[in-house]
Amino acid sequence: MTARAGDRARYDRATAGVEAPLAIVDLDAFDSNADTLTRAASGKPIRVASKSLRCRGLIERALAREGFAGVLSFTLAESLWLARSGVADVLLAYPSADRAGFAELAADPLLAAAVTVMVDDPAQLRLIEGARGGGRAVVRVCLDWDTSPWLLGGRIRIGARRSPLRSPADLTGLARSVDRRPGFRLVGLMAYESHLAGVGDAVAGHPLRSRAIRAAQDLARRDLTERRARVVRAVRAVAPALEFVNGGGTGSLPHTAAEGAVTEVTAGSGLYLPRLFDHYTSFRGRPAALFALPVVRRPGADSVTVLGGGYPASGPPGTDRLPVPWLPAGLRYLPLEGAGEVQTPLRGPAAAALRLGDRVWFRHAKAGELCERFDTLHLVRGDVVTGVVPTYRGEGRAFL
Repeated sequence: MTARAGDRARYDRATAGVEAPLAIVDLDAFDSNADTLTRAASGKPIRVASKSLRCRGLIERALAREGFAGVLSFTLAESLWLARSGVADVLLAYPSADRAGFAELAADPLLAAAVTVMVDDPAQLRLIEGARGGGRAVVRVCLDWDTSPWLLGGRIRIGARRSPLRSPADLTGLARSVDRRPGFRLVGLMAYESHLAGVGDAVAGHPLRSRAIRAAQDLARRDLTERRARVVRAVRAVAPALEFVNGGGTGSLPHTAAEGAVTEVTAGSGLYLPRLFDHYTSFRGRPAALFALPVVRRPGADSVTVLGGGYPASGPPGTDRLPVPWLPAGLRYLPLEGAGEVQTPLRGPAAAALRLGDRVWFRHAKAGELCERFDTLHLVRGDVVTGVVPTYRGEGRAFL
């Protein structure tokens, strides 16, 4: 029996008493992935990316492990909720225009001590000031630096469109603006390298393209290491008490952790290992988060239809944004139907052995977005469900 076939047998036995559709997290795989990430971080603390987990129980599980510290959140409302739940260090990864949230933050010194907000524009500071009301708590601030390389005099940009702060002068100018404003304290710098952490370098079936990507990324890493060190020196000259410099993601974690200017790294997707991370050489883990859909039809000898399945991931539309049928191996979508809103037809040799009620196990393309489809995650250890934890959705929370 292959490892994948063994996993299927375990998951089927563990969840035999649970009606599908359902979602699981394999705790053995989750913990193994956490160990791999910790080794890759080389002693630097790993901040847990909450958008990749979207489950408080599993965020807490990660934070309880040595080597993990703090949460990288994705909305201000989520940040406040996590802080009220007992998370002592929450870094909001994106700027916010949530005036009610800022009023709540500024009115509560305990929340303000636990949550750090992200800014990349003086206008965001003015928005926070205008939202304070009577709140007097000091707001902790992190600057977001755009790490993307700009080529040909700025005519070509590589990487996601993030912060307008690109040069050391841009950052020191905003750092001084924070320093001059009462009620704010600059405590951190975030420098997320989307052009490295967010791009797979092992494209299936394209070895030449993969080698070209790896070569380009090697050059980009050396360039980024030098630029990041200059930027950090410039910001620390204005804010010598800077508490942290955050960088990286699962896809770039070992390289980012090796930089002297970086004090902490971030990871989240690597704990679940969605399908997009099959195309990275910098991180090898075990699929931990899966969902099962029941077979409800048999249109032909080599095809079955499962209930649901239309769970595309965010990003540019394409087949790589669809969940992948994983167990049993050997199933594929029909080109003209794909993953359907209510039903999904699948074809392949493995379909012949499937009967009504059997399960097909899928891996989502991305990590936390799976949790927007399920209220609970069944925690599997071996071939037993050891617990059930609510997702954000299961707790009635839809932050985006």
